[in-house]
Amino acid sequence: MGDLTYDPEVDAAYATIGRPIRPGEAARQVPVALPEGISGELILDFDCDGHLLGVEILGASELLLRPEAGEQLEDRMKGNRFS
Repeated sequence: MGDLTYDPEVDAAYATIGRPIRPGEAARQVPVALPEGISGELILDFDCDGHLLGVEILGASELLLRPEAGEQLEDRMKGNRFS
């Protein structure tokens, strides 16, 4: 289906779309402009045929915070995967 991993050292998450991505398969990276006042970065990874492979999320602890639970991203991650 897909997977979400998180690296707390660089505060970055990566969401794969579908199957795992093979080394070198991401042929094009496209940054996404976020609305004013939203910190972080999103980068879409596409293969050579234009299929979306995954999304890199920089500043993930801000973008992926669950305000209703009041939890920090690091508190929700186990083994670098969402539980």
